[in-house]
Amino acid sequence: MALVDPAQLSEERCHLEGLGLTLTKVAGGVGLVVLALTFAMAFATGNEQNFYFSYLVNYAFFLSISLGALGFVAIQHITRAGWSIVVRRIAEILASNVVLLAVLFIPLILGITSLYHWTDTEHVIHDHFVGPKLPYLNVSFFLFRALIYFVIWCGLALFYFTKSKQQDESGDVELSLQMEGVSGIGILLFALTLTFASFDWLMSLDPHWYSTMYGVYYFSGSMVAVFATMSMVAILLQNSGRLRRVITTEHYHDLGKFLFAFTVFWAYIAFSQYMLYWYANKPETTGWYLLRQSGQWGYISLFLIFGHFFIPFFGLLSRKPKRRRAFLLFWAIWMLVAHWVDIYWLVMPEFAKAIDAADKVPFSVYDIGCLIGIGGLYVAAFARWARGTALTPIKDPRVGESLMFENA
Repeated sequence: MALVDPAQLSEERCHLEGLGLTLTKVAGGVGLVVLALTFAMAFATGNEQNFYFSYLVNYAFFLSISLGALGFVAIQHITRAGWSIVVRRIAEILASNVVLLAVLFIPLILGITSLYHWTDTEHVIHDHFVGPKLPYLNVSFFLFRALIYFVIWCGLALFYFTKSKQQDESGDVELSLQMEGVSGIGILLFALTLTFASFDWLMSLDPHWYSTMYGVYYFSGSMVAVFATMSMVAILLQNSGRLRRVITTEHYHDLGKFLFAFTVFWAYIAFSQYMLYWYANKPETTGWYLLRQSGQWGYISLFLIFGHFFIPFFGLLSRKPKRRRAFLLFWAIWMLVAHWVDIYWLVMPEFAKAIDAADKVPFSVYDIGCLIGIGGLYVAAFARWARGTALTPIKDPRVGESLMFENA
C-alpha cells in the first residue's frame, strides 16, 4: 500500500517555501563575497595562476554533479523508470544548475592562458606531440566547442525541468511521452559532450598525455557525485520536515545501490586506464601517472585507492547502510569528499609542475575559497530553481508506482 495516495500529495510539505528565499540570499551572498575576495587576494598577491587552477578544480566538481543529474534524468525517461519519480525533481533542479555553470565558465575563459600552455602556439608548434593537435587545441575552436556543450546541456536540462513542471499543473501524459522521445538523442548528445568537455577542460592541461577512457572516467565520477548529492539533499529535505512520507527507505535503498555500483564502476575504469599505461610502459604516457605517484601526490593516490574504493566498497556493500538515513548520509558526504579529491588529483599536479614543485601538493586558501564561493552560488541557484515548484513530480502518471515501490 502506498504511504501517500497520489491524490493526497498536496497535503505533504512538497515546497521549500520561505527556506528557498533564505537559502538563495544567504548561500548566494556568502558564495559571491567569498569568491570575489578569493579572486581579489589572488591578483593582489600575484597568485592568479593558482586561483585559476583552484577555480577549475571546484568548477569541474560542481559541473560533474549537474551533468550526472542530467544523465540520470535522461536515463529515467528513456527506461520509463517508476521507482525514481519521487526523487527525480531533485535531479532536474541539479541539472538546471548547468545554466549557472555556463555563466561561471567566464573566469576559465579569462584564465585560459594560465591554465593551458597549448595556447602559446609559437612555443608548442614545434612540439612533436602537441604540434599536430593544434588544429583541435586552439582557442577559437576551444571556445566554440564550449558554446556547443552549454547549448546542449542547458537545452536538455531546461526542457526536462520545464516539461516536468508543466505536468505538475496539467497531469498530461503526453508530456511524459515528449520527455521520453527526446531522451534517446539526448543521451547520445550528453555522452559525446561530456566526453569532449572532459578532454578539453581537464585532459588538455597536459596536452602530451591522452586517454580514450578519460571521458568515461569523468562520467563515472559524475554519477558517484550525483547519487551522493541526491541522497544528501533528500535526507536534508526530510530532516527539514519536507517529503516525509514521499521518499521512503525503499528509495534510499536504490540511491544507495546506485552509489555503490558507480563507486565500483569508477574503480574499474580507473584501474583499467592505469593498467593499460603500466603495461605499455611508454615514457610519453607513463609520465602523467609518475607525476601523481611521486612525492606528496603518492599519498593522494593512496587515498583514492582506499578512500574512493575499498573503504566505501565495504561500507556500502551490505543492505543496512543503504536503508538507514544516518549511514547513507555519512557515505554520501564521504563520497563527495573523495570525488573532490579525485578532481583535485586530476588538475593540481599540472599546477605543481608549472611552479617547479611537482612533488608537493599545493593546497592553499584559494582551493577553500573557490569551493565555498562556487558552492555557495550553486546552493543558491538550486534554491532559486526550487522556489515556486514542488520538490517532487506530483502529477507524473507513474507517481503512484513510485510511492508503492518496494525492493525485493
